[in-house]
Amino acid sequence: MQYNIKDVFAPKLFHTLRHYSLGQLGQDALAGVIVGIVAIPLAIAFGISSGVGPTEGLITAIIAGLLISVFGGSKVQIGGPTGAFIVVIYGIIQQFGVSGLAIATIMAGILLILMGLAHLGSVIKFVPYPVIVGFTAGIALTIFSTQMNDFFGMGLENIPANFVDKWAYYAQHFHVNGWALGIGAFSLLICIFMPKLTKRVPGSLAAIVFATIAVWLLKDYAPESWGVSITTIGDQFALPNGIPAPSLPDMSIPEGETFFTMVQKLFPAAFTIAMLGAIESLLSAIVADGVIGDKHNSNTELIAQGIANVAVPFFGGIPATGAIARTMTNINNGGRTPVAGIIHAIVLMLVLLFLGSLVSMIPMACLAAVLIMVAYSMSGWKTIRGLIKHPNRDLWVLLITFFLTVIFDLTVAIEVGILLAMVLFLMRTNEQTHIRTLHKEIDPNEDTEVQYNLEHLTIPEGVEVYEIDGPYFFGIANRFDDIMTHVPGDKYPIRIIRMRKVPFVDSTAMHNLSMLIQRSHKEGMTIILSGVKEHVHKQLVKGGIEEQMNPKNICPNIHVALKRAQEILDQKK
Repeated sequence: MQYNIKDVFAPKLFHTLRHYSLGQLGQDALAGVIVGIVAIPLAIAFGISSGVGPTEGLITAIIAGLLISVFGGSKVQIGGPTGAFIVVIYGIIQQFGVSGLAIATIMAGILLILMGLAHLGSVIKFVPYPVIVGFTAGIALTIFSTQMNDFFGMGLENIPANFVDKWAYYAQHFHVNGWALGIGAFSLLICIFMPKLTKRVPGSLAAIVFATIAVWLLKDYAPESWGVSITTIGDQFALPNGIPAPSLPDMSIPEGETFFTMVQKLFPAAFTIAMLGAIESLLSAIVADGVIGDKHNSNTELIAQGIANVAVPFFGGIPATGAIARTMTNINNGGRTPVAGIIHAIVLMLVLLFLGSLVSMIPMACLAAVLIMVAYSMSGWKTIRGLIKHPNRDLWVLLITFFLTVIFDLTVAIEVGILLAMVLFLMRTNEQTHIRTLHKEIDPNEDTEVQYNLEHLTIPEGVEVYEIDGPYFFGIANRFDDIMTHVPGDKYPIRIIRMRKVPFVDSTAMHNLSMLIQRSHKEGMTIILSGVKEHVHKQLVKGGIEEQMNPKNICPNIHVALKRAQEILDQKK
């Protein structure tokens, strides 16, 4: 099959511009402006909570948002920093510094591009839902825990990154700044109740506007005796007056390390960023498809995410992916082409250029409240509650992934969660495959293959029929091998294996079948295969099974197989 780059990289922007209209431009412009305004507090909050700053969050939303819209495989996807990356980014910075984050982000971008070029877009969709819910809920709890310092106004520094150590540190140094807590609680109430008043104004935006005005009034007009003490963004970070010029990211290597050893150590983190980016962006694209009735190109989307993550470190940015909340805001306000995402990036750039002084006045407690609401939205508590009511294996996968995310880190959680889900899938598949043994006759009322023959099919004496119902892979192959081994060959010298309900075979099954045929030859037994599907038969031919046995002993159905068995019995007599 010839490899065609257009199959994996076909940006939706160039397709939609062929039939673009002024009417659609108006709708996209309105949606782009609204989603750009919505993205302002989130980009700032994600940047600060990740351990970098508000500038890095805004720059990421601008650069990544622009590139994902230009090169993406979805018409309405909005890209930028998201809450899922906060834990990973913070951990990388704690361990490897900002230079390590830049290397890991570029590596993740390259991985995403390679995944797209290798047609892995559709494979990512098969990550089990309990794993996604588990690590998303774990991220939500971790994000919540990181906001306690600013929400209560404790002003602590050098807070441990580990979840358990963090809460122990909070308990040891806990104190409350009443003004910060008041602003945080006020912002949280706005976030909760604004959606009940109107859907047009996002709660996070309203909270930031009202909280910033309140802090400005308190700082400028409240009596000194009140002792107003509220930390704002400007107190901790310096905002630039524009987008930094692209430059090589700081990739300084710590003393005693080489670039190669640094890459080796950062690869697990880069893999986690790539997996998170792929999963979140493709889930967002799938949800968007259902709303607008379109179909995204998953491989193109992965390549676009990769391009964005390779580019953002050159501007000082952090990892980015498709953001489902901003994507849905875009759709709900009329955005239907990537032009809306481009306009959203332009709006953010204008904010960074001309409204930096206003952004610096946003209180940190307000941003903490916004992120607490983000954590609540991410938690998926309704899904978890539903699974708890009906405990099953999926619940255990979810809980293990959740606790590994919280107690250890996201890399371990994703790896173990996917491994657990694969093991459980194999167990379920193994349980769905049944092996029947028939000795005397086959009842046509219980067998669709013989219904056209109303008489019972008699199994000759000395012949035993085994039917495999389901996939014939390593779990079943070993079980079937045990059954065949414990049956004496002198009692049943001919054994028919019915494979009409076997959709596929794996290498273990092929090996066990080969060994069974060899053992049967030595013991004077004959193996007959019945009802082998065409594609399974091709696998048997490739695996050399047909060479080990008489081709006449591979039969199209049970009638031919029983007839062949009788012929062999007659020859032996």
